[in-house]
Amino acid sequence: MSQAGIVPRILQSWWAPGRVVASLRGMPDRVLIVVLMTAMLIFLIAQAPGHARAAQLQPDVPLGARMGGALLAVMFIMPLVAYGVAALVAALSRLTPWPVAPQDSRLALFWALLAVAPAMLLAGLTAGLVGPGRALTLTQSLAGLGFLCIWGAGLRSLAGGR
Repeated sequence: MSQAGIVPRILQSWWAPGRVVASLRGMPDRVLIVVLMTAMLIFLIAQAPGHARAAQLQPDVPLGARMGGALLAVMFIMPLVAYGVAALVAALSRLTPWPVAPQDSRLALFWALLAVAPAMLLAGLTAGLVGPGRALTLTQSLAGLGFLCIWGAGLRSLAGGR
């Protein structure tokens, strides 16, 4: 990465995702895994308020058990799923006029996950403080749409399909 810090790039990813992802091209695999695991750690933290609320309302499943399950899913299973999805997208892109290299596919996906992390934190706070309802649906939809837009723009910029 160049001089620009990680937080400004995350913020810039919300209005110029293709440019940000293209500027990260060539990132070594060891850095890519740090990006992925940082995103997963933030996602785990984002789930804590919702799990705390659920444990308070339904004490038959304690908070520790809920967070233990979330830890297993987010820190161990999701990274494997992310690598699989990136590989699948790279393989399927070969069927199109805009093939994406496997490392570029990983970069676009992992960066999109990290860039959407602030929205996931907001959704997690909403889940914990407000609970189910319109506000939670709105924040989760914002995070999901943001992820899809950032990931798609990243793939497009790395495939040269501007």
